[in-house]
Amino acid sequence: MNFELSQEQKMLQETVRQFVDQEIMPHIQEWDRKGEFDPKLFKRMAELGFMGICIPEKYGGSGMDYNSLAILCEELERGDTAIRTAVSVHIGLNSLTILQWGTEEQKQKYLVPMAKGEKIGAFGLTEPGAGSDVANIQTRAVKEGDYYILNGQKTWISLSDIADYFIVFAKTDPDQGHRGISAFIVERDWEGFSSRPIKGKLGIRAGNTGELFFENLKVPKENLLGEEGEGFKIAMSALDNGRFTVAAGAVGLIRACLEASVKYCHERETFGKPIGRHQLVQQMIANMEAGYQMSRLLVFRAGELKNQGKRNTRETSLAKWKACDFAFQAANDAVEIHGAYGFSDEYPVERYLRNARGPVIYEGTREIHTILQAEYVLGYRKDKPLRKTLPAWHEFETV
Repeated sequence: MNFELSQEQKMLQETVRQFVDQEIMPHIQEWDRKGEFDPKLFKRMAELGFMGICIPEKYGGSGMDYNSLAILCEELERGDTAIRTAVSVHIGLNSLTILQWGTEEQKQKYLVPMAKGEKIGAFGLTEPGAGSDVANIQTRAVKEGDYYILNGQKTWISLSDIADYFIVFAKTDPDQGHRGISAFIVERDWEGFSSRPIKGKLGIRAGNTGELFFENLKVPKENLLGEEGEGFKIAMSALDNGRFTVAAGAVGLIRACLEASVKYCHERETFGKPIGRHQLVQQMIANMEAGYQMSRLLVFRAGELKNQGKRNTRETSLAKWKACDFAFQAANDAVEIHGAYGFSDEYPVERYLRNARGPVIYEGTREIHTILQAEYVLGYRKDKPLRKTLPAWHEFETV
């Protein structure tokens, strides 16, 4: 068991950190107020190899390991949750899902341009009446000749107005419940596709979130991802990867809270001494540090299982649950440490608090993950083998 980052991972960490400091930090306050970040960031991240960080070189990626994806997400969220979310969705929910479940033709057509950053990917699962209850989705796909006719709506979709390719889940056999769900690769420019943004969000304001609409959209049968009726399994395996990136991002948010709070502790004085000398302030700083270290270990443990090609649903769920809870508490304490200034966007901590609330909810609420962990411990839940698995890192050269 090695807790040290490799030389390659340290170089990546430094590269992402410089990118965040130079190209995100100076502008993020303005982007947050405006409600969008500069789309040129995608081009810059592609140039740096971030958009396909853990995709095999054979498919246009950088070929780094899964913990390198965690490092990327941690450092990006230190800049802002919106930028990390964009990468989480593009890589974690879309690209890795096609890597795991796609045919060779689908990988060449869709994964390669996404790994190179030439195209952006997103994920369409949530609906107005189906969040945690995935089996209740109402979007339908009806087979007609060489096409599936798609009708329905998705909501709370990250990159809804930006992405080029979407993995969309729909019922092909409504009578079969979750076993009647199938997954499809959908292109934005197909007739019958439309989207619109959701405005007025509490946090992650610099990111694009919205709704998708499908009106008699013709999906070629070649764009069925996996097999008919396999959509629920594909969605759950995709969430394993998405939750991994969310947890890693939460680690970065905790560190951002720590950095801002420690800086303020050395600047601000009350009762004749720096506020860092007050024990209750020290308690909040100590809790942030504990949350940071514990969360990081949980994330890297899940990442190591991914590197080995082992199922990690249980470990990833735990990492996502606890890291996001620790991040929300860290952000709340950071605002407390800053006092009245923490209530103003003159300091970044109010943005951290607004941003921290979302990850506690999406990709499995804390309540969902609490139940999952209890059922694993009690023996009520056991993960079954999947027909297709995410390739282990050592398999990248032979994928």
